[in-house]
Amino acid sequence: MARKIPGYILVLISLFTLVQCAKRGMPEGGPIDEEPPKFIKANPENYTTNFDKKEIRIFFDEYIKLDKPQQQIIISPPMDPKPNIMPLGLARKDIKIEIQDTLEENTTYAINFGRSIVDNNEANPYDYFKYVFSTGNYIDSLIVTGSVKDASLKEPKGAVSIMLYEVDSSYTDSIVYKETPRYITYSQDSTFTFSLENLKEGDYKMVGLLDKNSNYLYNPKSEKIGFIERTISLPTDSVFQITVFKEELDFKPSRPAFLRGHKILFGYEGSPDLDSLSINLLNPTPEGYISRVVKDAEKDSLYYWYNIRPESDSLSFEVVTPKTRDTLLARLSNLDRDSLKVTTENGSLTEDFKFKANTPILEYNEELVSIMDQDSAQVNFSADFDPLKNELVLKFEKTPANNYQISALPGAITDLFMATNDTIVQNMRTKALRDYGTVILNFQELDNFPVIVQLTDTRGKVLAEQYSENARNFTFRYLNPGNYLVKVIFDTNENRQWDTGNYLKKIQPEVIKYFSDTLEVRANWDTNQIIDLD
Repeated sequence: MARKIPGYILVLISLFTLVQCAKRGMPEGGPIDEEPPKFIKANPENYTTNFDKKEIRIFFDEYIKLDKPQQQIIISPPMDPKPNIMPLGLARKDIKIEIQDTLEENTTYAINFGRSIVDNNEANPYDYFKYVFSTGNYIDSLIVTGSVKDASLKEPKGAVSIMLYEVDSSYTDSIVYKETPRYITYSQDSTFTFSLENLKEGDYKMVGLLDKNSNYLYNPKSEKIGFIERTISLPTDSVFQITVFKEELDFKPSRPAFLRGHKILFGYEGSPDLDSLSINLLNPTPEGYISRVVKDAEKDSLYYWYNIRPESDSLSFEVVTPKTRDTLLARLSNLDRDSLKVTTENGSLTEDFKFKANTPILEYNEELVSIMDQDSAQVNFSADFDPLKNELVLKFEKTPANNYQISALPGAITDLFMATNDTIVQNMRTKALRDYGTVILNFQELDNFPVIVQLTDTRGKVLAEQYSENARNFTFRYLNPGNYLVKVIFDTNENRQWDTGNYLKKIQPEVIKYFSDTLEVRANWDTNQIIDLD
């Protein structure tokens, strides 16, 4: 006899079955989409000739978006105004380009999207898609290739814009400041190479630009430039290398600003010889008037200090260099001045000990300064005062693993306002030789002299350097452990420093080469390295 199954049991069975089905049907997540979008078609078609439309549509097989279009999309020749390119926000399956410009006749245009086209879900990029059309009856097809480097860095910090300017009867070198180029492309981030395509036959000037504001115009104050000296005639099989550099600006002082009592700020641009620069007050000065000029340690700024305020609400100055003379006005106000504070900068086995002050040092007395080593023996020293840096440098012979006590009694330092220091006692310890490393460099085929060989940190800060007129072997001692780069400057004009280039004067920067590997300096260890700069 069949038994009837209670209703509550049927309910439980049903619920259990539903749960099992739900478990079997629960998605566990499929493979991550690693495929970029695929181009389907364009309207008008890519590589269209006799183009006369105001809108372009480019279709893909999935929803896409544009990643950093302002930085990545390049239109060559540039259109002014630039076209509207969508999507800007919402994802869609096509790119819409609305042309605002009146296009030139018989001209090939290329819109290079870089890596800006990405799918909506995983942001997989469609690399370097390019839409090309011509307003004439054929597509220009010539190509120019090359590479870029930075004159002062191991590699460029950012993409370099490579520009071609057509050389015709209206061409002048100043075109880079005023007009957009005929053709433009960007260097590749990883390889630092470039390719200019769809070019027409003709003569061109090639310029490289670290174009910070993406306006295709050169701004010497903030941007780096590079150039090829000769005119390039297309077609050509030549491969070009452009070295970008930061120009030295002509000296130009800015309007002075009153900072605090007895202290006026003079900002400037350019790289003047500060030892030959003078700031002269044109107002009548009271008896006993003394002034001093101090350089800011980090900024392109000078501080003009004076001990007695002239009887005027504004001061007129003359800023003089061997090549320039500027008259500037500063308005005064009633603010308290700084009081003397003397600080120290501890040296090392290879660096000098320094006294620094926040107000100008007027006098110093070596007899009130003393140095004792760890055996309480007096250490002979000499004191050098640098008025522009406003620091008193103590030079003395130091030995490894030694303790030194530097003392300055009251009156050792007197500032512009006749204030003197309090007693200063500062301890300084030198490291043992085992705490340092040594690098021995042996250069192969180093034939062009003189050279400046520098060791820098990985950010480019110079930590040690040597100058050579014929030697190929260099030994750097007392190096702190860490990673170092080897940098070689070919000092063409023999002035013992690196000189940058000048675009209008057609001067290339002095050549700098880096050793490709990073050197690891270890404590108590000699690193011998054969250097082949090629």
